[in-house]
Amino acid sequence: MSILDSNKIITDCLSGRIDEVIDRTLADKRLVGAVIKVAIDGELVYSRAAGFADREMSRLMREDALFRLASVTKPIVSTAALALVAQGRLQLDDRVDRWLPEFRPRLQNGELATLTIRHLMTHTAGLSYRFFQEEKGSYQSAGVSDGMDQSGITLEENLRRLASVPLLYTPGTEWKYSIATDVLGAVIAKVTETPLSEAVHSLVTKPLGMSDTGFIAVDRERLATSYTNAAPEPRPLLDPDSIAFVEGTAGFLLAPGRALDTTAYHSGGAGMVGSAGDFLQLLETLRKGGAPLLPESLVHDMTTNQIGDLPMAFWPGRGFGLGITVLKDPVAADTPESPGTWRMGGTYGHSWFVDPKQRLSVVAFTNTALEGMSGQFTVDLCDAIYDRRNK
Repeated sequence: MSILDSNKIITDCLSGRIDEVIDRTLADKRLVGAVIKVAIDGELVYSRAAGFADREMSRLMREDALFRLASVTKPIVSTAALALVAQGRLQLDDRVDRWLPEFRPRLQNGELATLTIRHLMTHTAGLSYRFFQEEKGSYQSAGVSDGMDQSGITLEENLRRLASVPLLYTPGTEWKYSIATDVLGAVIAKVTETPLSEAVHSLVTKPLGMSDTGFIAVDRERLATSYTNAAPEPRPLLDPDSIAFVEGTAGFLLAPGRALDTTAYHSGGAGMVGSAGDFLQLLETLRKGGAPLLPESLVHDMTTNQIGDLPMAFWPGRGFGLGITVLKDPVAADTPESPGTWRMGGTYGHSWFVDPKQRLSVVAFTNTALEGMSGQFTVDLCDAIYDRRNK
């Protein structure tokens, strides 16, 4: 049974709970603006734009606002890769150097690594992110970009720098969230012999009518200003800017202007811009089985755990599919979501999840890092949707 039926009273209660969370978070000055959309059984049961798209300009948030997606890019690009698998043009167990002959990173002992598309998509490739490493770590020393800054380099140059750094572990033996999807994006471009933007357009966004989504903002006027949490209220992000992350790590280097820069390389892990409505369309397409993009068998692989019992730092109780996390143990994760729920987020302030058992899809895009990605707002919103306090 779904967490919602057609009863208007139940719908109103759900809306009231979500409204309360949004209003409280805005009043507490933990968010500047947000667009929240909830679909159940394929029906849009909640949609709201709240707060400001640009506080200083008194520009209200609108439901078709555009956001810098950061890691929300990953499931879009991962879907594009699986579309190529469905077409027989790419195989999950293809070696990466079949498509990118120059990308041949070595293990810690100096031996060449065997790296596959599956390793990239499951984030078991031996890679990391600069923002996860310590200050002046190996990626920073090599000049590797995480795909969110204004690096001034090409994707090919970034991959050359990345391949110059020894892998952190033998592929397939550990899980670490990483820049692997940028490498996957380069593979997609090579397979299709087109820029990544064109490949993603033809394989994913065009078939679904996701006209708001691309590697450059399609409408400057709808692009929300980016903020980061600060006291007494979030401050606008500078261009460039930096945000602290986990203690002991280098943190994020961000360049909000990248969303309007046609010269920036296409980062498959962090470079897209889009709307909440567009992304909900993708989630619902996958939840319903994948047509017209993917066969149901590939959606199953994408959304079920592919990494066994490998531990996932910062994600207790979860496993990983082909580009997204998958809930294994709700108790360990301390969440009301059903087992099998897929979830991810994005540095600029986004979270989303799909609970297939409840036929539920939720997109929560905000313009405030990092509250909208990993702050109390994400917990409160989830609890409100499931009415956790009354259970």
